[in-house]
Amino acid sequence: MSIEIRRASVEDAEAIAPLFDLYRVFYQQPSDLALARRFIGERLQHAQSVILLAELDGEAVAFTQLFPSFSSVRAGRSWILNDLYVQASARRTGIARALLQAAADFARADGAIRLELETDPDNRSAQALYRHMGWEPYEGTLRFRLHLD
Repeated sequence: MSIEIRRASVEDAEAIAPLFDLYRVFYQQPSDLALARRFIGERLQHAQSVILLAELDGEAVAFTQLFPSFSSVRAGRSWILNDLYVQASARRTGIARALLQAAADFARADGAIRLELETDPDNRSAQALYRHMGWEPYEGTLRFRLHLD
C-alpha cells in the first residue's frame, strides 16, 4: 500500500470531482457530478483554493481543500481547511492523518499564522482525529453566518 499526497493541478479536477461529489452527499446535498466538476475545476483554474490529493496505489481516494484567509488582528495569512474527504474503501489507512499533516506542512511553508477548520458537533470521529493531531477547539468566539441565497 503506497500513499502519495500532492498538490492538485487543474488536470486533477476530473479525479477529484467524484470524491467532492461524495463529500457533498455526506453533507446531505444531492449528487451532482457536473456541479462537482465545475466547482473544483474553477477553484483550481483560478487558484482560489489549494487542494491536496491523496492517492493510494495510484488511485485518487481522498482530498482536502484549503481556502486562503487573513487575520487583521495578527496581520497575517491563515488557511481554512474547508473540506476533507476519504473514500470509504480507503478509511482507516492513515490517509486522513497524512492529509492533515500535509495541510499543516503546506500552511507553515506558506508562512501562515494558523490553520482553521470546523466540523459538525455530531462528527465525533473527525473531532477525535483532529484532537489527536493537535488541533484545539478555540473558545471565546461565537460564529455567526448570514445566508444570502
